[in-house]
Amino acid sequence: MIRTVIRINNNMVMVFDEEGEQIPWYQGNYDDVKEKILAHAPPDSVFNHWFGHSLEPEVVAGEAW
Repeated sequence: MIRTVIRINNNMVMVFDEEGEQIPWYQGNYDDVKEKILAHAPPDSVFNHWFGHSLEPEVVAGEAW
């Protein structure tokens, strides 16, 4: 189950389950995986942007992700 979604600078997406394990099926270029992630992510999933040089990702609403 999707727990954490992170979009990084180069428009790539990383997705993790509740145990912190990556879920490769949902990972890839943002434009290729966005709809699939939004369709399957439960309401308590955490969406993040990790742009620039910040030390931690910024939590954003799923609609803004």
